Amino acid sequence: MTRLLLASASPARRSTLASAGLDPLVAVSGVDEDAVLAAARERFGALDPADAVLVLAQAKAEDVARRLDELDVAGWDDDEDVVVLGCDSMLELDGEVLGKPRDADDAVARWHAMRGRSGVLHTGHWLVDERDPENGGTRATLGATASTVVHFADLSEDEVTAYVATREPLAVAGAFTIDGLGGPFVERIEGDHHAVVGVSLPLLRHLLADVDLTVPALWRR
Repeated sequence: MTRLLLASASPARRSTLASAGLDPLVAVSGVDEDAVLAAARERFGALDPADAVLVLAQAKAEDVARRLDELDVAGWDDDEDVVVLGCDSMLELDGEVLGKPRDADDAVARWHAMRGRSGVLHTGHWLVDERDPENGGTRATLGATASTVVHFADLSEDEVTAYVATREPLAVAGAFTIDGLGGPFVERIEGDHHAVVGVSLPLLRHLLADVDLTVPALWRR
């Protein structure tokens, strides 16, 4: 039996994967995101947003993969192999990359800039195959980014204030959701809506295929 191990604390990602039958194990990475990005910029120069999220997704997945022997993963049986999935999301608006807001004032400012306009939500995905080679494991480490155009509604001042007061925007990249209270404030998207929630199921399928796995092979029956 092979399980998907999600290297993220995001309940939206876990729920999306569970709805697709994958019921992932969860282990949160311990990486310092600012330090990871700083090191990547020193090595490669300025990063495009699509590359920045991929760098962070890789760091998270590989951090968890390295620490598998010391982690206490709830629900993980000793006879189960795992493939580790790391993800990270950022919103690109006017060439600026936006992660989670610092505080409520920052979230309000974000929505003042976003309302009535569109941005690109980039979600990096990184997969590490930790299966035993005797069970078909490849030990591969690979990833890709899904980018989706998001068109925001032209919110009134009262709507911005009310939405930020729920504190939902403070917990998510780009200060919005499409699967929660922020759903009515997104007019439409161009691309995979799963990626906006936090994990692209079609992209995950392609990454799994690259290590000779299928989505049905990971379904929890």
